[in-house]
Amino acid sequence: MGFFVLVGCVALLMYGMKVMSEGLQKMAGSKLRKVLATMTTNRVTSLLTGTFITASVQSSTATTVMTVSFVSAGLLTLSQAISVIMGANIGTTLTAWIMVLGGAFDMRSVVYTAIVISIILIYSKKNINLGEFIMGLALMLLGLTTLKMNAVEMHLDQNPAIQNFFESISGWGYGSYLLFLLIGGLLTCAVQSSAAIMAITMTLCSTGVLDIYMGIALVMGENIGTTITSNIVAMSASTQARRAAMAHLIFNLFGVCWILCIFPYFVDFVCETVGCDPHKEIADKNILTVVLAAFHTAFNVCNVLILIWFVPLMEKLVCFIIPQAPGAEEEESRLQYISGGLLSTAELSIFEAKKELNVFISRCVRMYGFVEELLHTNKGEDFNKLFSRIEKYENITDNMEIEICDYLTKVAEGRLSAESKIEIQRMMRMCGELESIGDSVYHAARTISRKRQYGKEDFTEKQYQHIHSMMQLTREAMVLMQTTIEQGDRRYVDLNRNYNTEHEINNYRNQLKNQNITDINNKLYDYQTGVFYMDLIAECEKIGDYVINVIDASGLKEKYPTKVVKN
Repeated sequence: MGFFVLVGCVALLMYGMKVMSEGLQKMAGSKLRKVLATMTTNRVTSLLTGTFITASVQSSTATTVMTVSFVSAGLLTLSQAISVIMGANIGTTLTAWIMVLGGAFDMRSVVYTAIVISIILIYSKKNINLGEFIMGLALMLLGLTTLKMNAVEMHLDQNPAIQNFFESISGWGYGSYLLFLLIGGLLTCAVQSSAAIMAITMTLCSTGVLDIYMGIALVMGENIGTTITSNIVAMSASTQARRAAMAHLIFNLFGVCWILCIFPYFVDFVCETVGCDPHKEIADKNILTVVLAAFHTAFNVCNVLILIWFVPLMEKLVCFIIPQAPGAEEEESRLQYISGGLLSTAELSIFEAKKELNVFISRCVRMYGFVEELLHTNKGEDFNKLFSRIEKYENITDNMEIEICDYLTKVAEGRLSAESKIEIQRMMRMCGELESIGDSVYHAARTISRKRQYGKEDFTEKQYQHIHSMMQLTREAMVLMQTTIEQGDRRYVDLNRNYNTEHEINNYRNQLKNQNITDINNKLYDYQTGVFYMDLIAECEKIGDYVINVIDASGLKEKYPTKVVKN
């Protein structure tokens, strides 16, 4: 029965950490992303930024995900990302100190009060995110307190089986350190929470079950285990994501290697700093939790102080280990940012989906460029190859709509702020409009193909001029859409230009429609040529309509109302 209580305490601790981290990210997620994008001018500021953000959101995974996202988007270099990840390793040590404070006292009276306050905040709907943070913190402290109390009540330190087990594997010298390091890594991989294993380690050491040297070996294994998890997740992600995850692994492996070389001396140094002698009987074993937290901090700080000077070398090393796959730039059919499944929080998942929408837009623009090229491709083999490429892109746009919308549907199942729910609805509508753009571009290509196969006459020089003018207007509309959505900032957004361009397209279509009837009556070309001609013009006009629909769906019209000209 006691075993299940221990497992339940660990589960409560993990859930509390998750809720607390999500609440913090909802409160400060967008601001922290801006900090990450602007405060990484050099290695030192990148390091401090990673430390600050991880300490704020209590999740090194969240910081790493945001960092990789900015690398993939070109906002951060891999070198800057490595420095941020180093800082994240320091920031995550704050979690251990929170556990020390939470485990040092019976926090149940404070915890229950905090739970009542959090429920009031959540159900009043005034400060839901703050309520979630307080609830998560309360549950985490409750899990810690209950875990320690239950371990004491079970008298694990007096259990002969447990004593014999640890004694039998604690006398192998460095072999014992390596064994516990391996156990720590495997447990962290299995549980996927270094904080949970850290809590268990603190409990075992504070109850006298585990020797401090073995406990610290477990902590080192936890550092490696959490990076293995991120590398497994990154296997299906982009090359830059895998490189960032590999840099995280190399950072911790290097630290473990040099620490093992001076392991007893380093542990003794940390113990002396804290004020305890590991070679003597310790009356108050609660101080061992302080030793563990101090070691965790000292290990990561020293590791950073050593490796911060070798960031360029680490960058070259991870690029050598994970080279750019041949033709990776041509892997157009794969999603770049959300192929690895949902992220640690719904807010971060929305951020990734936004970047995937930007990729969707760029592919639509590129697909439209192929149609412009197709219009003047005369050689049969080249024409068929280019038309097949456009067909492929049309399938890609169909798949992207389905995959992004399915992803957003899963994200919507999580806990979201009201703003995030509205954002998801807008993004799903944008996906539908972008897929419609892909359809219209493909229909324009089919019109050119049908005209090539069945048309008795070629377009006249005047018709080509009109088509070029219309295509140029449509291209301008698409590029404006791309810039507007990607930037989404008052400094760059001028919605007047988007709406004015769409008006120009509509007026030009109407002008050409009337002119086409006159030209057919004057027998400047036959009726069938006129049909192909107007079908092509009509598809361009449809694309202009869908472009404006994307702009409307983005919410920028509401965000910057003074920028909009009413129809």
